Formats: sequence, structure tokens, C-alpha cells
Amino acid sequence: MSRSNEPLVQGSKTRSTAGSATGSALLGGSDFLQLDPDRAPAGGRTEWLAGRLRAAIADGTLPVGTRLPASRVLAAELGVSRGLVTEAYQRLAETGQVAGRGRAGTVVVAAPPPAPPAPSAPVRAPARGGPVDALRAEPCRIDLSPGVPDLTAFPRTAWLRAERRVLGALTPADFGYGDPQGAPALREAVAGWLARNRGIRADPDEVVIVAGVAQALALLAQVLREDGVRRVAVEDPGSLGARQQLEYGRLSTAAVRVDASGLDVAALRASGAGAVLLTPAHQFPTGVVLDGERRRELLGWAAAGGVVIEDDYDAEHRYDRAPVPALKALLPERVCYAGSVSKLLAPALRLGWLLAPPRYREAVVEAKRYADLGNAVLAQLVLADLMDSGELERHLRFVRRRHRGRRDAMLRAVAAHLPGARVHGAAAGLHLMVTFDECAFEDTALASAALALGVKAHPLSWHRLRPGPPGLILGYAAGPVSEIEEGVVLLGEARDRLSRISRRTRRS
Repeated sequence: MSRSNEPLVQGSKTRSTAGSATGSALLGGSDFLQLDPDRAPAGGRTEWLAGRLRAAIADGTLPVGTRLPASRVLAAELGVSRGLVTEAYQRLAETGQVAGRGRAGTVVVAAPPPAPPAPSAPVRAPARGGPVDALRAEPCRIDLSPGVPDLTAFPRTAWLRAERRVLGALTPADFGYGDPQGAPALREAVAGWLARNRGIRADPDEVVIVAGVAQALALLAQVLREDGVRRVAVEDPGSLGARQQLEYGRLSTAAVRVDASGLDVAALRASGAGAVLLTPAHQFPTGVVLDGERRRELLGWAAAGGVVIEDDYDAEHRYDRAPVPALKALLPERVCYAGSVSKLLAPALRLGWLLAPPRYREAVVEAKRYADLGNAVLAQLVLADLMDSGELERHLRFVRRRHRGRRDAMLRAVAAHLPGARVHGAAAGLHLMVTFDECAFEDTALASAALALGVKAHPLSWHRLRPGPPGLILGYAAGPVSEIEEGVVLLGEARDRLSRISRRTRRS
């Protein structure tokens, strides 16, 4: 539920002065939403009225906090039965958009999550922010959003010890401007970390320290455009945020389907893209691993001139199988490799790394210099200390055990409370993808109903470019087992409510 009257939707209409000033004032009279029952389909007046109210809530015409007309008043104004208005209000209450408040009447309490933005034109930046950012800002009781590790497990004691060691060894000159490519100590530590954990042999001079994978993609978009690349293939489904980052960098994106073997390389060839962004070790959001045959095909495509951008976003978090080698280890001259500690320590650190092929390395470092003169040096040196001392690997072993327990709890809860749901990607990562083969409503409606009950989850359609089965992406790493179980119970309740509404609609 929103704190304010601002609707959680992109592209919403500007609210009238009266609506802004009197969000909780009674709206009534024959002009209410310019409703005309004569335009309702025969036998479908209830759903017509509920649909008009639902649309007005979604676009901000009826913001959160608005008190709807009393059922008898609206019925009299429209010339319909009071029962029809009452039933329409009840349908909105069941999806969590309105609530009865006794003498205060029926009040709008939640707007639905926004629909995913349409793909941008080839060189046009997408709208500022996006549905993921908007949802992230919404308060809730239980957050099952993907991509967040267990932030309560952040190694504060180890971080403070490392920070004291670093500060004790610094000279006054060390507090000046650092190397835009990154502190040499961290670049050396990252090279060692990647060799031990991802099988990548890299010289510290090949490592560029960046503010997370998001900045790595922004820098690569700039460099690739300067090299003549205009079109980048992306996985479908795939990360909405990563796609937006490339589009903001004025690159067009081409959707390439993902199946049980990973990215369809034949479709990649047919796309005409000069580069491809993919998550081969644990595909987001399906969780599939790019299999051996597809890897060989992809490396052949790259060897013929294509550029691979490998987002290794959570490869360390594997539970039921050994991690697969990074593509960067197999064809270093054609693969741009990006990783970070956002899924291992905390996104707030904004620390990651980019390994670019020699032909792009100098341009990447130059783009980084002009972007921000380099990451904050102190945090880089502390992270280097954690990597070199073995503290980061100890932390990884600890959170891996905890995350596995939470994954198992979510699997049990989904089986019990979301019958018929298909689970994907359970072998690794920090999230599950669930899909519904038989579903009479959109996944955005399910996410909206869940948010009204205090639970955040990503609709799968946000991360699609083409139609596909409805589903949800559910993160399990950030909260305790009790919250995971309760959250899935509430998702089941939201789905049951929507199913009841759908059945009534078909009968009416």
C-alpha cells in the first residue's frame, strides 16, 4: 500500500487540482468518471463498472485515499440497482484495490504495479526509472523481490576489522584521487578471486573496477557504439533492468528466445545483432544453464566476429551442482565479463568488475575516467583485504548454507500453497521462477493483488519482450523462513481471489 496518493504506475494521467487537494473527499454526482451505463455490454454491467473503476485507480484518476460514492448514491445517479454497485465494489475489494472503512465508506487503498514499458525505439532512451524501481520504493510487509541477498548477514565485524587494517596502513597521499581503472590492490584481489572461483585467468591489468554490473553495461554500451555496434541481442525472458541499461546507452535490443538449453544461438544468428548479453551460468530469470552444445555454437558465433557480454551475476550461489565455467575462461578475446559483490555482500557497496577484451580495454578505462574518475578507493581496499584474507570465501560458505535452507522452505511452501505452479531454476541463485499453465488472469494482476496483501513479487511478464506463460519471480534470500512461508501463503490467497473473480466474470 502506498504511503501517499501517488499511483504506482508509469505514464499516469495528471491529477486534477481538486483530486490532489481532496484525495479523501467524497466524489459523487452524475459526472462521476463520466459513467454511462448505456455503454455497458448487455448482461455485463457489473464487470463494466468494476473495469471502469479499476482503470481509474490504475491511471491515477482515483488515487490512493479516494473515498468512493456510497453504493446507494452511485446506483441512484446511474439508474442501476444498488446490488450491481455493491458487487462491483466487492470485486475491487477482493483484488485489494479498495477496502470498506465503516462510516468512512469504501476507500481506494492500493494501485496495481505498473505494466512493463514498451521496448524503446532503436536510439531512444527508455522512460526514466521503470516498474522495478517503482515497486522497490513501495513499502510492504514481506519482500520476495529477486536479486537481493541476505542483508542481515553482511559481515560487519570482518568489514570493520579490514577497514581498520586498511586505514592503519594508508599514507596521506593515499587519500588523493585514485586510479580510474581501480585500486591496484583490488584489481589483483579480483584476479585471484576469479581464478579460484570462476576458472578465469586474468592479469590484474585486465580488470576494471566499476560501480556494479549496471555501470559495466553503461560503459560497454558507449564503447560498442563507438565501435559500430548498434544492435545487441538479449535473452527473452531476460533482465528488464539490463535491457533498459543498454537502451539508455542508445543501443537497440533484439529478443532471442531462451529454452531448456539456454539461449537459442540459431535465433541469435538470425537477429543480425553484433553483440549479445547473456547470463550463461544461471540464466535470469529461468535458471537454466547454457548447455555444452549451445556453448560451442555461441563461441563459434563469437569467433566469427560477434561480441559476448557475460553477466555472471550470481554464479557463486550454487546448491545442487558444481558451477559451470565462465565463458570468459573459454574465449577471452571475444567475451566482455562483468560481475560484482551485490549478490554476495550488498548492492549498497556498488562494487564490481569488468574484464574487456584487449581491443576494448583502453576505451573502457577512458569511459570510466570520464564517468566518475573511479570508484571510492577506501571501499575498494577493504574489499581487497576481505578477498585476500579469505574472509569473503568464508562469508560465501555461510550465506550459501543459509540461502539453501530458505530456498528449500520456499519450494515446500510453493508446493503446498500454489498447487499447479511449475518451479524453475532451483539449483542455484537467489530466486525461483514459477509459471502457471492454467491461469485466467495476467501475472501483473496477481502481483497487484499480492502487493495489496503486503507481499512484493515480480511478474514474469516484466522481463519478457514477447508473450509467454504467466508467472512470478520470487526471491528467497533476503528474509527468514517464516516470512517466506507467509509470503507464499498470501500469494496463494491472492491467486484464489483472482480465480473466483474470473469465474464470476465468465458466468455474468
